[in-house]
Parts: sequence; C-alpha cells; structure tokens
Amino acid sequence: MSALHPDLLTSDATDALPVHVVLKGQSLPDAVAAWAQANDFTGKTGQLLVLPGTEGAVAGALFGGGDVFDPMTVRALAARLPEGLWRLDDGQDETSAKAALAFALGAYRFDRYKARSGGSPRMATGSGVDVAAILRIVSACALAREMIDTPAADMGPLQIETIAREIAHESGATVSVIVGDDLLEQNYPAVHAVGRAAAPHRAPRVIEIGWRLDRADFPLVVLVGKGVVFDSGGLNIKAPAGMRNMKKDMGGSAHVLALGRLAMQAKLPVRLVVLVAAVENAISGDAFRPGDVLNTRKGLTVEVGNTDAEGRLILADVLTRASEHSPDLTLDFATLTGAARVALGPDLPPLYTDDDALASDLLAAGQAVGDPLWRMPLWPGYRAAIEAEIADLRNDSAAWAQGGSITAALFLQRFAPTTGAWAHMDIFAWNPRAQPGRPEGGEAQALRACFEMLSRRFSTH
Repeated sequence: MSALHPDLLTSDATDALPVHVVLKGQSLPDAVAAWAQANDFTGKTGQLLVLPGTEGAVAGALFGGGDVFDPMTVRALAARLPEGLWRLDDGQDETSAKAALAFALGAYRFDRYKARSGGSPRMATGSGVDVAAILRIVSACALAREMIDTPAADMGPLQIETIAREIAHESGATVSVIVGDDLLEQNYPAVHAVGRAAAPHRAPRVIEIGWRLDRADFPLVVLVGKGVVFDSGGLNIKAPAGMRNMKKDMGGSAHVLALGRLAMQAKLPVRLVVLVAAVENAISGDAFRPGDVLNTRKGLTVEVGNTDAEGRLILADVLTRASEHSPDLTLDFATLTGAARVALGPDLPPLYTDDDALASDLLAAGQAVGDPLWRMPLWPGYRAAIEAEIADLRNDSAAWAQGGSITAALFLQRFAPTTGAWAHMDIFAWNPRAQPGRPEGGEAQALRACFEMLSRRFSTH
C-alpha cells in the first residue's frame, strides 16, 4: 500500500507561508481587505483566497472560518493550496493538532493507476503537536481508504490475507487463516456457503489476528469485519447501478485491520483479536440459492431469502468465533445495508448497541474527533421479522418491519458475544461526491471515533 509523504506534517515552520483564518465579518488590513473584496472573499466557511506577493510570488492565503472556526474544515486545504510549506495562523496547540489531522486526512489521493506528477502542499504544526501520533491515525485511515478504492481484481480474499499478515508481523502478533473447504472442517459453514462460488484462487477464508493474548491482566477487545471483496448479489443479482461500487463491500475488513494496526502501534493496554471473513459473493453453478437453509457456527439455521443479504451470514460465523474468546468488548464494522443510507445518508453511520455506556462513549469520542455516529435502536418489536418458518432465522427480514438496517443489526445481535459490550457500525465507507479533501471513493468512517473511545477507556488501565 502507498505511504504518506514523509514531510506532509512537520514542526519546522521555517519559510512556511501563513494561512490566515478569517471569520465572517472580521476586519482585515486595508491592502488585504481590498484584495478580498475584489475576489468576493467574505470569510464564509471553506473559502480560500491566495494572497499575491512581489514578483508574482505567493505571500500567503486567507481561509474562511465561518461564524465559528472548526479546525476539521482544514481538510479541504490539502486539495486546494498551491505546492509548498504552509502554517495555520493560529497559536493554539489544540487547534493546530486538529487542523493538522484534518489537513493530513485531506491529502489522501488514490493514484495507484495514474501517472504521478506534480507536488502537494505540506503543513507546519505547532511545536507542541505530536506529529507522529497524528500520522499514525492518518495512515490507518489511508490504509482503509486505499483497500476500499482498490478494484476487486486486485483486492481479493488473498490480498486481504496478505495485508493482515503484514500488519500482524509489524507488531509481533499471531495470525491464522482458514481457507476454502477447510472452513467446513473448522465449522464456518455460512462463510463457506457465501464464498464457495468464487474462483479457486479467490476462495473464502477466515482471518484471525491475535495480539498480547498472554496478558490476562489486560481487557480483551475483538474487532470483527465484513470482507466481501465484491458483491454481485449472488443469484439475486444486483442491478448494474447497485453493483458498480461493490468493490467497497469489504470496507468492514479494511476498517478493522486499520483500527487493529492503530491500536497495536499505540500499544494500547489491551489484548486484541481481529477477525475478518473474506469472501466473494460470486455466481456459478455452486452458488448458494434462495430457499437454501444454511448452518452456522453457533448451531442456528438460517433460511436464505435473498443471496444479496450475504454480509450478515458471514458475520454470524465470525461473531460466534468472537464470543468464544469471551471478550470484554466487541466492535464490528460492515457495509451492511442500503437501508442505513436511506435512514441517515452517506455521511452518518448508524451505531447499534444495547450498552448505554458504550453508546455514550462512542458518540462522545466521535464528536471530539469529528468522526460522527448516530445511535439507532435495537428495537425488540422487529425481532419477529427475522424469524423463519422452516429454520431458526431468515436472512431477509419480513417486509412488514421495513427498517432494514435495524433488522440486520437484530440478526447480528443473535450471534454477538454476551460476555461484554458489543457495538455494530453499519458504515457506507464511501464518499459519493467529490469535495475538496474528500475525493469520491473510499472513506474511513467511525474508525477514528472507535480509536478515540478505546484510547479513553483503556489508556489508564
């Protein structure tokens, strides 16, 4: 995977050009005010105006802060500033740290398949900013985004396994992988059923990373990710518009691998298990069918009503595996339902948990780092919608319930660990429109919020 520019952020502000944050209605020096007026610069949030210097040089820039400056809006600057070294005209280390993080997040570019040319702007931070810590977070987000952006032909189950092995090796963690028909021998029948139609070199697999598992004095955190490298919909084949971006359906696996790496790099005082089910929901003569009844690792049977509701099937097996570790905390990430987007749109991932303290901690962490979540209910009145006539459960909830994201979460809850708190994030993992600092394509959602929550919960353990 590509690396960040080593000098993207630096504490050396020598020769850095200033970016002056201007609030709406703020007065400016006469010479600058005339230039701002001539270019209709009013300090509106996100406005950028480059200031001319002598002999055609750039002297600095004005950046609109709106009514109240939010440092996260600096994310747009990395895509809009001219090449060179810049500094935010603000002496506060807290603001500088948040702005540096935002700037670095905005610097992400997926250029694997393009001829590379030109340079990028860089930012000097305040002297009290922990640049290394910021770059670890940004690198984790970039890893998740690049995995999501990579076409399925180059990001299959084997490639996800390879990345998992690299992450484990970096931190001295263990890794085990169960592939193909061995999934049946090792009792992952639902993962096998969903992935068995793929070509042999793209065989389904369950990947498990273990870190510090010998430290019984540390709490055990399990991260579970959905890794459907491409979702055709199976025999319930998707329409072309729905299938176009299904390379991103492994976004859950990208998030937990990135979050796991970040937690290990930060040396959080936890034991850590990362579980990924990596499959391709392909179409062949061996594809699972509507009407089939699948076994699961937990022993519950599931009637398949729709082969395009495959993510919850593979998560059922790996969530059951998570429960076998008796974790203190389990977080799962999945690009699970279109219904989540209908409810909350592409920018706001639903959070599901029956633990009020965990919900409060996650929401507070997300607000603190500008990585929002919105709690949705595990409404018990809809549980009947996932009950089947000829099996224990059905993977397509009954139409009367309508709340597809809620019923999917209720399905997962049947398999989630009960020894500790559990939360499910139904992420979109995608920017559907290009904006400065937010190119169309893969996006990390709830990753920074979860890391902040883990850091707050366990940093003083």
